[in-house]
Amino acid sequence: MKIIKKALKTIKSDRLLLAGCIGILILLFIVAAAPVITKYDAKLFGPDVLAAPGSEGHLLGTNHLGQDIWSMLVYGARTSLLVAVVASFISGLLGIIIGGIAGFFGGWADRIISEIINVFLMIPTLFLVLLIVAMFGSSIINIMIVIGLTSWPSNAKLMRAQALSLRERTFVKSAQAMGESKRQILTKYIIPNGVFPVIANTTMSMANAILLEASLSFLGLGDPTVTSWGQMIYDGKAYVTSAWWIATFGGIAICLTLLVFYLTGDGLNHVLDPKHRKAGE
Repeated sequence: MKIIKKALKTIKSDRLLLAGCIGILILLFIVAAAPVITKYDAKLFGPDVLAAPGSEGHLLGTNHLGQDIWSMLVYGARTSLLVAVVASFISGLLGIIIGGIAGFFGGWADRIISEIINVFLMIPTLFLVLLIVAMFGSSIINIMIVIGLTSWPSNAKLMRAQALSLRERTFVKSAQAMGESKRQILTKYIIPNGVFPVIANTTMSMANAILLEASLSFLGLGDPTVTSWGQMIYDGKAYVTSAWWIATFGGIAICLTLLVFYLTGDGLNHVLDPKHRKAGE
C-alpha cells in the first residue's frame, strides 16, 4: 500500500505525467472493453459501404468494404499497444544489458559496443525496418521484433552513460573491495541504479514503435491480417476526397496516442530526475 501511495503521489506531482497516465488508462479501458463498446466486428464486411459518420447506425461511418470505422479504431488500439509494449520491451532490455556492459567493463568491450551503436544510429531506422520486413515478411510478430531490434541504441547510450558514472561511486568501489564479482555488481548495483533514464526513454519509444508500425502499414508492408490504424490510413488514402473519415479518424487516433506516450515519457523523465526526487523528499 505504501508503494502505491508513493506512486500516486509522484504521478500527481507532475502534470505531464498525470495527463499521460490518464491517457494510458483510457487506452487500456478501450482495449479491455472493446467487445462492449463496439457494435460490429472490426473485420465484418457489412452492406453499408462508404456510409458517412452517423448514418446507417455507424458512429464514425464505414469504409469501402463496409467495415465499421469505430470498431476498427477500437480494435486497432489493441494492435498499436501490443506493438508498443513488445517492441519497447525488447529495445529497453537490449539497451540496458548492452549499455550496462559497455559502461561498466569499459576497455575493448566499450569501444566495440560503442562503434556498433554508432553504426546503428547512422542508419535511418525506417529504412532498416523496411529492408528487414521486406526480407523476412510483414507478420505482426516480425514487425514487433524488428522495431525492437532496431531501436535499442538510444537506450544503450543512456545506460552506458549511467554505468560510466556509477562505476566510480563509493558503494560500487566498496562492493569490489568486498570481493563481489563484476556480474554481481552489474546486476545488483549498476543496472538498478542507472535504469531510470532508460525507463523514461523507453516510454517515449513506445510512441515511435506505434508510428513505425503505422508507417509500414501505410506503405503496404503491414500485416494485412490484423486491424491497425496505419492500415486504415492506407485503405482510406484512395477515398480522401469522397470518404475522408476512413483515413482521418485513424490519423487522429495515432496522433492522440503518440501525445499520450510523449507526455508520460516526459513526465517520467522529470520525476525520475535526481534533483526532482531530492526536492520532493
